[in-house]
Amino acid sequence: MDIDFIVTWVDMDDPKWKEEFYRYSGKIDNSVNELSEARFRDYGFLKYWFRGVEKFAPWVRKVHFVTSGQKPDWLDTNHPKLNMVSHKDYIPQKYLPVFNSNLIEIYMHKIPNLSEKFVYFNDDFFITNHLSPDRFFVNELPNDIAAFRHNTGFSQFEKMLKNNIRLINKHFDKKEVFKKDAWKWYHPSYGKRGRVNHLLKYYDKFVTLRTPHNAQPFLKQTFEEVWKHCENELVAMSSHRFRSSNDLTPELFKTWQICSSNFNPYNTYQDTKMFPLMLKSKKAIQAVRQQTYSLVCLNDSIYIRNYKKTMENIKSSFDAILPEKSSFEL
Repeated sequence: MDIDFIVTWVDMDDPKWKEEFYRYSGKIDNSVNELSEARFRDYGFLKYWFRGVEKFAPWVRKVHFVTSGQKPDWLDTNHPKLNMVSHKDYIPQKYLPVFNSNLIEIYMHKIPNLSEKFVYFNDDFFITNHLSPDRFFVNELPNDIAAFRHNTGFSQFEKMLKNNIRLINKHFDKKEVFKKDAWKWYHPSYGKRGRVNHLLKYYDKFVTLRTPHNAQPFLKQTFEEVWKHCENELVAMSSHRFRSSNDLTPELFKTWQICSSNFNPYNTYQDTKMFPLMLKSKKAIQAVRQQTYSLVCLNDSIYIRNYKKTMENIKSSFDAILPEKSSFEL
C-alpha cells in the first residue's frame, strides 16, 4: 500500500510570520484559545517526529511537510521521501495568510502528489513505537472507532464539533446507516468506549463521535465527497483566518468516512494516548521513555507549570528512545 503522512508545522519565531500574525490578529491575548502562544510554539521536538517516522514507520511512501513557506535549518529538503508544501501550494490565495489549523486541514486533499491513503499528524503527534501499515489501513480502508461520546461542553472545540454533526445529520440517515452495517458500530473491540452506542440505539440522530486526538487515517476520496456535498459551508468558513466557533473541523471528514462505511472497526485508544501537559506532564514523560503507546500527543498549554523544566524532561525521554539523527536531518 502507498500511504503518505501529512504533518503541519509553524515557526512562530520567524519574523515574517510574526509580522503577518500581528497585522491580522491585532493585540494578542494569550488567554484567547485561537490566539494562544501554545497553539504555535515549538520547543524543538520536530526532529523527534522525523526520527520516529524513520525508525518506527519506515514504510511510509512520502512525508508532506506543510508550513506557510518555512523550514527548520536542520531539515534536508532534498530527502527523496520529503515533499515541502507551502499553504499557497494548495489553499486558494484569497484566504492567505492563514493561522487557522481547521482551514489548513480542510484543503489537505489538494496537496500535490498526495496518495489516496494518507495519515494526518499535527506536529505534537509522535510515533514512539513500531507501527505497521495495517495499523492505519486494512483492505484499502482506514481503521477507526465508531463510538459516540457525550458532547455537553461549551468550549470552542465542542461548538465546532456540533457544527460538524449538524452537517452529518443533514446528509446521513442514522437508521439507514445502522441497518447497513450495525456490526461496525457495535464492534466488541470498542469495549466500554462503545457503551453510548447501545444507549442511543433508538435515537434517530447522530451525535458527536469520539475523536482521539492523534494521527488520523483518511481516504482522499472522502475529502472530495465532503467538498462535493458541503462546498457552500466549507467555502463560508474559509474566510476564518483564525479559529472560530463557527468553524468546521477535520472531524467532519472522519465522521463522514465512518458514516459512509469506509472504515474498519478499530479501537484506536488501545495504542494511542493524548497527554494534556498542563495536567499530565509526568505521565507523558514516562510514556515516551517507556514507549507505552505507539502514538502519543503532547498537548501544549500556556498554563504548564515549570514549562522549561517540563520540556527538558520530555526532550530527555525522546533522546532515550530516538538518540540518533534521522536521514531527514542535515
